[in-house]
Amino acid sequence: MRIYYRGPDAIVTSELFIRCGSPPGRFAIGDLRQVGIAPGAEEVARPAVIVSAAAAALVAAAAVSAAGGVLVALTILVVASVAGGVTGLIRCRKPRRLELRATYRGRETTLYSSTDERVFNQVSRALRRALEDHRWERPAAA
Repeated sequence: MRIYYRGPDAIVTSELFIRCGSPPGRFAIGDLRQVGIAPGAEEVARPAVIVSAAAAALVAAAAVSAAGGVLVALTILVVASVAGGVTGLIRCRKPRRLELRATYRGRETTLYSSTDERVFNQVSRALRRALEDHRWERPAAA
C-alpha cells in the first residue's frame, strides 16, 4: 500500500482516503466518482459584531444630537463608516473554506474541507495521484 499524504487531518493511500477530522470518515479509492473541488459555504460576519457596531452608531448619534444638526450628521457618518469598515475587515480576514467533494457509492459527500489553502492543495493533489494510479493499476474489463 502506497501512502500519498499523511497529516493530522487526512491520510491518502493507494486504497483509502481517510478523513481524521470531525466527522471522521474512510473512503475506498476505487469507489470514488466525480471527484472535484468546490468552494465551501461563505462565512459571514458574526451577527453580534454587526449589532454591536450598529448600536454604537446609534448611541453616538443620540449622545451628540443635543449638540447640533451638523455635528449629528458628521458623527453618524463617521460611526457608520467605522462600523462598516470593521465588518468588512472581519469578513476579509476569514479565509474561504475549500471542499473536496465526490460521489461515494452513489451518495454525494464532502471528503475533506479546509481553510488552509496549502494543506488543501497537498491533500487534493495526493488524492488525484491516488485516483490516477488506481485507474492504471486496475483497467476496466473489456
